[in-house]
Amino acid sequence: QVQLVESGGGLVQPGGSLRLSCTSSGMSFSIYNMGWYRQAPGKQRELVAAMTNSGSTNYGDSVKGRFTISRDNPKKMVYLQMNSLKPADTGVYYCNAYYVHFNYWGQGTQVTVSS
Repeated sequence: QVQLVESGGGLVQPGGSLRLSCTSSGMSFSIYNMGWYRQAPGKQRELVAAMTNSGSTNYGDSVKGRFTISRDNPKKMVYLQMNSLKPADTGVYYCNAYYVHFNYWGQGTQVTVSS
């Protein structure tokens, strides 16, 4: 079955950086559009960044210029490089894969930005 496993979360000070990774299995990774979402306590899940299977990218307004999504099709992985982190970036970050009517989520990784 399809599995998405996130890693790389943790506690970081404001202004710091983190790199999240998402490892996939059980799917034809290269045909999937991939995305990162986050959910802060008491808030709805929101798009952080997405990359289509052709390499086009889309970012949430609050992370533009600070976060970068990338993918490695042979390794079946997607990454999120997060720079200049702010306390408002705190939340659980989820990896998402979608293609036509197929939509999969990882279990999430916690990112906490605090001094």
